[in-house]
Amino acid sequence: MYVGTLSFDLLLGDVRSLKEKRSVVRPIVAELQRKYAVSVAETGEQDLYRRAHIGLAAVSGDAGQLSGLLDRCERLVAARPEVELLSVRRRFHGEDDE
Repeated sequence: MYVGTLSFDLLLGDVRSLKEKRSVVRPIVAELQRKYAVSVAETGEQDLYRRAHIGLAAVSGDAGQLSGLLDRCERLVAARPEVELLSVRRRFHGEDDE
């Protein structure tokens, strides 16, 4: 079994309130869940309206399949015009990890 995680640090574009922030972040989270069946949530910076952290996790029996899935998720977020992807942290845990 393999577990992969992504942590996205995002800068939001023309957002002036927490309500506007939710209208940008929620569709990204929902699309990742719907399209790739991964666990995803806003995980940080909830009090700042121009920044967002999104965490994502997925499990697979095949390391190559999981790596490809994480790549597709990262490309989806990076392609969103309303956000700037500041950084992505990827973690990969395999059967040999303790």
